[in-house]
Amino acid sequence: MFKKIFFGLSVLAAAGYSPFLLSDTNEVNTPKQVQIVKRDGAYQLLLDDAPYEVRGVGLGGNAQGSLGLLKAVGGNSIRTWSANNAAAVLQQAAEHDVMVALGFDTDKELNGFDYNDEAAVQAQFERFKQTVQEYKNHPNLLAWVVANEPNLLINSDGSTADVNPKVYQAIGAMIDYIHREDPNHPVTYAFAGASKKHIQTALRYTPSVDFISLQLYGNVGELPEMIENLNIDKPFMVTEYGAIGHWERPATQWGREIEEPSGVKAQSFSERLHSAFDGNPTGKVIGSFAFLWGQKQERTPTWYGMINADGKPNARVDELSRYWTGQYPDNRAPRVQEITLNKQQASDSVYVTPGQRLSVKVVVEDEDPLRYQWQLLKEVDVRSQGGAFEKQPDAVPITVIEQQPGELVFNAPQQTGEYRIYSYSYDGKGKVGNANFPFYVKAPH
Repeated sequence: MFKKIFFGLSVLAAAGYSPFLLSDTNEVNTPKQVQIVKRDGAYQLLLDDAPYEVRGVGLGGNAQGSLGLLKAVGGNSIRTWSANNAAAVLQQAAEHDVMVALGFDTDKELNGFDYNDEAAVQAQFERFKQTVQEYKNHPNLLAWVVANEPNLLINSDGSTADVNPKVYQAIGAMIDYIHREDPNHPVTYAFAGASKKHIQTALRYTPSVDFISLQLYGNVGELPEMIENLNIDKPFMVTEYGAIGHWERPATQWGREIEEPSGVKAQSFSERLHSAFDGNPTGKVIGSFAFLWGQKQERTPTWYGMINADGKPNARVDELSRYWTGQYPDNRAPRVQEITLNKQQASDSVYVTPGQRLSVKVVVEDEDPLRYQWQLLKEVDVRSQGGAFEKQPDAVPITVIEQQPGELVFNAPQQTGEYRIYSYSYDGKGKVGNANFPFYVKAPH
């Protein structure tokens, strides 16, 4: 019996059908029809012929159980960067009535992939075709994102390089394949930034892409001007926007990026959100995905995630709620406004000596009594590029001298080197505020 069922599903898959079964019936799922139309000079995304406004987030690895929270704050869509866990993601999306822009992890030149290697490119394409056949009929599929930042390539001097045009030829083949095999869903790929040169080059090889996706951080508020400057008659999405990027922030004298405290970060996030999307003046923006609904290590464990590693949301979630629903949640996350070390700012590039007495203090806005937790980490040893995996640095025991709410007095480590002290402010109602301060332990002369 099991062999017969497996054989039947295999036949369906070979014929181009995706064998998803509804949990409460025995019927094969029917995909939703997703279209992009142009009406009165403006682009509109339609879901089964009804206008659909994408209020989305990029789904992080630890956040699959938080789609209920996403719905509560007004979100309706998620995106992924690969299809590695697609079945589980789509199942949870179905349970919460959330749509999915499904990513495919197309290899990058940035990470050493050679697009002159025809066999490797073909193997990637075969893997891609299997992914399309497996998921194209899922009713919670919204769109395909077949590559993430393929234009990102960095020269040895730190400047941006041009990728091999065969990168875009490979992506063009993927787009054409989806158009043949899946008429129900649009397809895109996401650019790092909004380089006119990169986008014009890419479109020569991918003219049939359904919409252009941009990934913008500190400058996302300039989106209307960017779209006007590109002067391309296609719809746009912003498939990543969020905190000001670590590459855009000031750094210490020894080159460590300075992260904004969570309250400051949320405020600047909100301002850029409004500047980017209010009123859609170009008529070309059909949706956006905030980064990141979850947690990841990238320079710090708290820089990009809107949900900490322990599952607690921070203030940027509240800002999304206000933007999407018009109001803040009843309980807002603690908003850290400042962190100092020995009354100095991180921009002062604070050097200390081994074992020196240090006092770190945070200023937090919140109506609830707060519980403070402190953590001392070394700095990242090997810094990632382009959002690739980055190992979280080791924790260092804290030698506490004394502490009171919002302030910790401790001894600097005895070992010289680069460190960062982290503050977590918990409100007792499930939300958290974050801040950190980089410092350098240097032996006295």
